[in-house]
Amino acid sequence: MTDPIRFNDGASYERYMGVWSQLAGAAFLDWLAPASGRRWLDVGCGNGAFTELLAWRCAPSALHGIDPSAAQLAFARTRATLRDAELCEGDAMTLPYPDDHVDAAVMPLVIFFVPEPALGVAEMVRVVRAGGLVAAYAWDMHGGGFPYHAVQREMRELGAVVPAPPRPEASRREVMEALWRDAGLIDVECHQLTVQRTFASFDEYWATIVGWDAVGRTIATMSPAASAQLQDRLRASLPADDHGRITYSARANAVQGRVPEPPAPR
Repeated sequence: MTDPIRFNDGASYERYMGVWSQLAGAAFLDWLAPASGRRWLDVGCGNGAFTELLAWRCAPSALHGIDPSAAQLAFARTRATLRDAELCEGDAMTLPYPDDHVDAAVMPLVIFFVPEPALGVAEMVRVVRAGGLVAAYAWDMHGGGFPYHAVQREMRELGAVVPAPPRPEASRREVMEALWRDAGLIDVECHQLTVQRTFASFDEYWATIVGWDAVGRTIATMSPAASAQLQDRLRASLPADDHGRITYSARANAVQGRVPEPPAPR
């Protein structure tokens, strides 16, 4: 059994996942094509990587973010674009907002961390007004779409215990679609996002991996020989170009739906 993944360092998370989050988030917003002026809620906003995109691209009339990590929220508050956002500490399964509080709620790269994903979706439905948007995107963990899938694969091959989210199955497209339909949402649509990131060198890639606590701690428990072997295997599976750069893709599944309008009075 692996230790739970904890997000206690906004800066290291920014290097490890924040860049990927914004790449996927931009593609996600391209797909949603939301109208400006909405009241938004970012559930599991973390260090604000996606919340910042909402501020930049959606001209929100109000912007809320919630996350269980005080350290991640502290980093989010350093982003100038989020100075007017309301960021608070809390649980995705018990959102501290009244009914019909926002026009849109989104869960970016979070649903596989929610112990009861259906409850998290139900809470988003509750706080979004009738006709409003409920959406999410998540790395395709089972389909090999996670940005560091190669790292996880090679670590497992070497016998290391790889940190993993508690509910990876929630990232499956069919599971996400079922969660949205079961929550009573209408006009449910799914989409696959593919994004690409370039690292200047293998050294930058390696530093990014070991700089995040959840992975760095695991690699630190490996013998020097095993660590060196891991690097060799990663170099082979992620070949560099003529300039030493490493470029590869990651995939995420996305879903959106609308909160139904109440029936018209007879």
